[in-house]
Amino acid sequence: MTDRPPTPHEFDPSQSYQEILSTPLEELLRASAPQDLAGRMSDEIPDDLFDPDPIELTRQQRAPVTLESLIAEIKLNADKLSRDNAALGDVKILARALKELRYAFKIFTPYRHVRKVTVFGSARTRPDHPSYQQSVEFGRRMAALGWMVVTGAGGGIMEGAHVGAGRDMAMGVNIMLPFEQAANPIIAKDHKLINLKYFFTRKLLFVKEVGAIVLFPGGFGTQDECFETLTLIQTGKHELMPIVCVDEPNNDYWGKWRRYLQDELLSEGWISPEDLSLFKVTNSVDAAVEEILHFFRAYHGMRFVRGRLVLRLNLPVSDDLLTRLNDEFSDLLEGGRIERATAHRLESDEPEAIGLPRLTMQFDRKKVGRLRQMVDVINNEA
Repeated sequence: MTDRPPTPHEFDPSQSYQEILSTPLEELLRASAPQDLAGRMSDEIPDDLFDPDPIELTRQQRAPVTLESLIAEIKLNADKLSRDNAALGDVKILARALKELRYAFKIFTPYRHVRKVTVFGSARTRPDHPSYQQSVEFGRRMAALGWMVVTGAGGGIMEGAHVGAGRDMAMGVNIMLPFEQAANPIIAKDHKLINLKYFFTRKLLFVKEVGAIVLFPGGFGTQDECFETLTLIQTGKHELMPIVCVDEPNNDYWGKWRRYLQDELLSEGWISPEDLSLFKVTNSVDAAVEEILHFFRAYHGMRFVRGRLVLRLNLPVSDDLLTRLNDEFSDLLEGGRIERATAHRLESDEPEAIGLPRLTMQFDRKKVGRLRQMVDVINNEA
């Protein structure tokens, strides 16, 4: 049996919503379209898409987002899988990912008030290797400063960082592999060890739950995590945070990597010069620790409120420094000026940050590298 072509009043299910919207959508959807597709479209496309008056749309009050409403949305989307005749394999992925993330968030929640750093590096690095010894020292230093150390829970660099941090200050996000990746003895059988099947859920936790990333030499996995973290920050999918690449004293692994970025990516215009400000390369554990601590000297965090970027600060910005920021960094603005601000009512969900000084601006989201450079100035001068 061959598929019959759609009649003039039927949708082609392979069309994207953008293609469908280029047709007389409202007439077809609400009058002529098959009922099953009309129902699906009305479920998944908001009614306000058809509002002819965008000004009136801005005046409409949206229902507040609550825990209950989000759980109801999860259940609704789960029910749609049956209606969609979803493939069993697809549903298995969704079910397992939800299960993994729910459990992981449960484990991380009691420690959300503690700053954390993720350490990446090769699982194959031996304990007598200089990089392993550096990872031990780095973990020890950060734990002494009150930072928890998150790793992939394996051996090599991951083990070294946990040896330094100790069991109480260690968290592990282990991937279940048929080889190589048993949990190291520091975190094994600890309640802060999370075992995951999927790399994508694991990678989310490595970045979502921490305030800094430190990378020692490693293979494909280390490079993958490095580039993914840089991509998330460069594209604004994650807020700014320090990324430190640590070489051993007599090696140039990360130095060569940085030269590759300059010689191949930067020279071709595939990255911008300011993108090189998103990370630091050093061969010193002292410098790595200092880079992280200094990043949070004046800077506290960031979020967008009603389309404007808000920088929360640990220290106030003087009039002279505010003038300098507007003079030197006007290029990262879409309009207006960098201004002081107080907490917006929409920030009430983060009560610990309500009293902090703030700067607000109409930020050009393509200029994250320049934003990092401005944060460096604030940290140096505030």
